[in-house]
Amino acid sequence: MSGRKLNTFDARGADQYERTAWGRQYASGDGAVRELWIPSLGQVKADRPLPEVVAAAHVLAAGIPAETPYLKRSEPLAAPPPQPSRVRVLGVGLRDGSTAVLGDWDIEEVQRLFDVHVRDRMAKVTDGRGRRPGSDCVRCEALAGCRDIPRTPGLLGVLGPARPRKRRSVSVSDLRAYRECPARYHLTRVLKLRDGRTENEAIRRGRAVDAWLNACHGARPSVPCRDIPLPDALPGLDETELPAARAMIRAHRGLCPLDGLPATERVEPQRRVAVYDEQADVVVIAACDVVYTDDGGVVIRETKTAAHRFGERRSLVETFPQLALAVLLSASGVLGGDPRRSRVELEVLRPDGARLEELDPCDGLTLDRSRQVIATLATGWAADEVYAAEPAPDFGCSGCEAARWCSVGRFRRAADTAGESR
Repeated sequence: MSGRKLNTFDARGADQYERTAWGRQYASGDGAVRELWIPSLGQVKADRPLPEVVAAAHVLAAGIPAETPYLKRSEPLAAPPPQPSRVRVLGVGLRDGSTAVLGDWDIEEVQRLFDVHVRDRMAKVTDGRGRRPGSDCVRCEALAGCRDIPRTPGLLGVLGPARPRKRRSVSVSDLRAYRECPARYHLTRVLKLRDGRTENEAIRRGRAVDAWLNACHGARPSVPCRDIPLPDALPGLDETELPAARAMIRAHRGLCPLDGLPATERVEPQRRVAVYDEQADVVVIAACDVVYTDDGGVVIRETKTAAHRFGERRSLVETFPQLALAVLLSASGVLGGDPRRSRVELEVLRPDGARLEELDPCDGLTLDRSRQVIATLATGWAADEVYAAEPAPDFGCSGCEAARWCSVGRFRRAADTAGESR
């Protein structure tokens, strides 16, 4: 625990400040070296943000061992050991025993990194008075009277619970996981159980491309993406996987939403939107790739990466339900701006090119289809209290990352294996 105690209450109404680091804590016999081991349920999480690692390291470097009872003041030990000269932060994967050194610094370097990467962020958190609606709103007792979270009764198109239950949050990704299998949704999205299997190339490539675009779009004021050199490397991709990702980024240059956009317009990469559907008593979460203003309207841009072209047998809001929710949010006005000047965009990046589609949130047919898509996804989820293992016909159990915790999934996989061996 690192902190300080004041003689009187300050302007924030606090008289004690504490910073703690969670994980397994170790020290050498002479106290010169301290270590913090941060566990992950599956494989080791080696890509934790540097400010997060430095903040934990600074607690090790400047703090003292203490009793930290839940929701109570920490109490330093009676005879604290000497301060260390070096600290290390390690990640540990509980599934396979994998480890990674996330930080290994002497005390002077920890302090320098803290001043550069953490101090200002921590001050903003401490001084912050604003409210940022999100999934945590489900546990807030003040939600009923809160004016900071937009309200859109009937957004999900479902009735309220038939009997009292805890308020929940949900995203389109949650609803799609539920459609694939209710048990899979509950195990992976609610209980956070996954077997840590390696993601395929398409997922890793899409994540790497998204991260690069977000970094460029978040650096405004900046030059357009077409003037930014292509990356020589991308996290998570090897040399054989990089060319396809670079080709997608190159294709994006001609469709970048910032290209030609006046500097006076607002651009918010990875905008997280929370809306309260009072009718269903659900906080709906939408993670939009980019939200930006344009001539009085608000534009929601969703970017998808694909290896091949997709057909047009289904409408875009059916193929990509995130677009359906974006249409409903835009039409409701919760993002501000004039809905008549607003739009929803879909940018599809492929190694051999790109395309941009636009949806008008004020178009009656688009609105009706969007409402139908969201209601169809949400109806079963809203009423379910069992979450039975009922995988969709095109999903099955063989590729499920939660199968090891699902008795039905284990049985079906064993049956499939026995059938193949005959």
